[in-house]
Amino acid sequence: MTRMADRVQCDYEAIGVAVERIPGRNGFGDHILAVETRRCPEARADGPGILVLSHIDTVHPLGTLTSALPFKIEGDRAYGPGTEDMKGGAYLALAATRQLGAEGRQTRLPIRHLLVSDEEMGSGTSREHIEREARRARYVLVTEPARSGGKIVTARKGIANFKVTARGVPAHAGVEHHLGHNAIREIAYQIERLEEMTDYDRELTVNVGLVSGGTRVNVVPEYAQVEVDVRMPNPEIGEEIGQRIRGLTPRDPNVELVVEGGINRPGYEKSPEIAALFEHARTLAAEIGFDLVDLKTGGGSDGNFTASIAPTLDGLGVDGDGGHTLEERLYISSIEPRMRLLMRLMETLE
Repeated sequence: MTRMADRVQCDYEAIGVAVERIPGRNGFGDHILAVETRRCPEARADGPGILVLSHIDTVHPLGTLTSALPFKIEGDRAYGPGTEDMKGGAYLALAATRQLGAEGRQTRLPIRHLLVSDEEMGSGTSREHIEREARRARYVLVTEPARSGGKIVTARKGIANFKVTARGVPAHAGVEHHLGHNAIREIAYQIERLEEMTDYDRELTVNVGLVSGGTRVNVVPEYAQVEVDVRMPNPEIGEEIGQRIRGLTPRDPNVELVVEGGINRPGYEKSPEIAALFEHARTLAAEIGFDLVDLKTGGGSDGNFTASIAPTLDGLGVDGDGGHTLEERLYISSIEPRMRLLMRLMETLE
């Protein structure tokens, strides 16, 4: 991550953009804030601006580029770890900023590009910086990859994560089975309760994704745990489902049940302000020569943190496919038109 931050800093400084390096903590890398004020009116340089939001981490482990997913180009596809999610989108913002200067274009607002190092791990160390910059922004443009063939995102579900742990009473499975209280059996019961909370009509999903427990096959298990992913359309439903999960009680009174966790990324809907921003972007895209369509997605991003603070457009990065897999790729033909869209948004928003 240090080498990646060095590269971003070097590329921005090479085109004369001021860079602030925000030190990482808790083992995470540095964050980068690139600030372009040379192209906006001087009186506006320190005021509310446009926040462009990207991340420089990927889900792929170190070494993937030199082993399972080397960079290669096949026709319109460029393969590699993070090409779609989201090195491609981060590069678009850099390229759009550079192109503004190359074409002598002016902006009406200052441009601040925040690139964080921990989005794929939940943005635990960067959230405070994201929200601080959003509070001094009129608009937020997020360069997450496009969805479903080029669509951008105007609403996202929120995300919550929970751990449910059962602690029972261990016993020898053959000699004193009757004295044991099985933590796995308790967790199996709770899994059913959790999965029953899914309500597709309300856009609410509760997914038990990880299960662990027990020590040996001949021991009544003392310990079992599940990890739960929850997706919800808005904070109100998020608070409701959180209360239901935290309210789980053990079926076996001799088993202790502990629930930990909560909302990590709040959900947001397409507000009138977001709708107006999208319509502006759609007009610009039509001038460039492509049709811009929006959607709501169940995936989370750092845009979840900003949408309640400033109008946010997400999914403005490259078009691609196979994100988070060893088939990850971007479509080369999407780079120029989507860079142009970002540039025109930077130029015209006020």
